[in-house]
Amino acid sequence: MIGDVLPAIEPVPGAGTAARGAGGPRAEAVIDLDAVRHNVAHLSGLASRSGAATMVVIKADGYGHGAPGVARAALSAGATRLGVATLDEALAVRAAGIDAPLLAWLHLPDEDFAAAVAAGVELSASSREHLAAVLAGARAAGRPVRLHLKADTGLNRGGCRPEEWPELLDDAAAAVAEGTAEVTAVWSHLARADEPGDPSIDAQAERLRAAAAQARARGFAPLLHLANSAATLTRPDLHLDVVRPGIAAYGLDPIAQPADSPLRPAMTVRGRIALVKTIPAGEGVSYGHEWVSAGPRTLALIPLGYADGVPRRMNNGGRMRVRVGGPGGTVRPVAGRVCMDQFVVDCGAPGELDVAVGDPVELFGTGAGGGPTAREWADEIGTIHYEIVTGMKGRVRRTVTGENA
Repeated sequence: MIGDVLPAIEPVPGAGTAARGAGGPRAEAVIDLDAVRHNVAHLSGLASRSGAATMVVIKADGYGHGAPGVARAALSAGATRLGVATLDEALAVRAAGIDAPLLAWLHLPDEDFAAAVAAGVELSASSREHLAAVLAGARAAGRPVRLHLKADTGLNRGGCRPEEWPELLDDAAAAVAEGTAEVTAVWSHLARADEPGDPSIDAQAERLRAAAAQARARGFAPLLHLANSAATLTRPDLHLDVVRPGIAAYGLDPIAQPADSPLRPAMTVRGRIALVKTIPAGEGVSYGHEWVSAGPRTLALIPLGYADGVPRRMNNGGRMRVRVGGPGGTVRPVAGRVCMDQFVVDCGAPGELDVAVGDPVELFGTGAGGGPTAREWADEIGTIHYEIVTGMKGRVRRTVTGENA
């Protein structure tokens, strides 16, 4: 295990100001690699039943979970490929000693691709301009690049538009003839896979098949990949040759609620109480006094804020809650605005909750025992759980647990 794990705190009567359980980290994101293995084993099992391989997406430092550790856990659980967004992310994976097939797909055409090609990173191209830059990197590296040609099938973000696709294929064919490239895959990305039954899903699949047919007509034999997490879970007919789950590998289901999902959340974020105080009725709390005590209240100060990834919109919770006291503790609402470095928790009337400086606070985690989850935070502030977990940063220390952590 890497780092300190927050120790269990035995209840002590009274809301004192002396630290209880002193010595743990101020704030930590605990990453359970066994949960990652469980999730990837489930996802790769679904894929293998369709005859597909599994590429686990570890961009954004493994969605905030730590890319190298997640990569090793995923590969040990049945994944055979990895995916990242940027060249820097790809080279960091290689620097960590991970040599599995690795795709990077989001580039500017003026980047230097030579180091990535030399490191055996597979690269995506969405336009003739992008392809030309990638090929220049391959020539500089002195070895062919393995290309994933991306077709825009309706997301209208990255990818090559259908009217420009034939010219991109012609350029790729010339590069193959030159010995500068190999066309490994044709791929795309779904816009509404988290809405099962939406007609755009099938429409995008048909457009990808049409793009692939044009590639085959030029003599290519590309792998096809389209399925993200949601499609991996719900559309086995779209698994094609490779599935490409991201958020699901981290135990966050893009469709089902946690109680209904086979996945296990891999991140639990914890802090510790820095100060406890009691205020009388009619007192405002935090900037703007948006929260005013209806009666005497015990307040706990938590030294994390929006600089650490706690959303500023997580204000005046009522419904936005954290668990005080660690596993088995009591779930309580946030009181007042979240600040850059701190927020306040309403611990009820004096004597209602035994709470002291140094006690652990669970911001979100697996949901076990009714604790808060990243999904609940996201639902409360109108975002997605992707944003919650990738946002944990700043002064939050990462602690990794699980086999071979």
